[in-house]
Amino acid sequence: MELPAQALCVDAACSGNPGPMEYRGVHLPSGKQVFHFGPVHGTNNIGEFLAIVHAMALMKQKGVSMPIYSDSRTAIIWVQKRKAKTTLAPTPENQPLLQLVARAENWLRQNGTPYPLYKWDTDNWGEIPADFGRK
Repeated sequence: MELPAQALCVDAACSGNPGPMEYRGVHLPSGKQVFHFGPVHGTNNIGEFLAIVHAMALMKQKGVSMPIYSDSRTAIIWVQKRKAKTTLAPTPENQPLLQLVARAENWLRQNGTPYPLYKWDTDNWGEIPADFGRK
């Protein structure tokens, strides 16, 4: 499989688990950041999940269609199942984030997965362009 010509790449970063988490989407051909969210208190898997749903909702809102790439198998499965299977215990600190997860799950139930969603081939293509470079 070769590198896609037109796509939106998403990724999340988290310092600790849980900890300060943020995510973003990057347009593959231009390398420009399309959206960014955070930091908020959460987990990397939640950020990866929300980044995919954010990308889908934004494209639907803008009337744009292109594949979405994520390097997270877990988040892709959660999106396909329309349910974030997080073990993050609710606290007052993460309540707004968990409400956002519930909204994302609801969006997926209403809209499905209207755009192709693929696993980024890190072994062949290197780090996903949306990577925060904190490894």
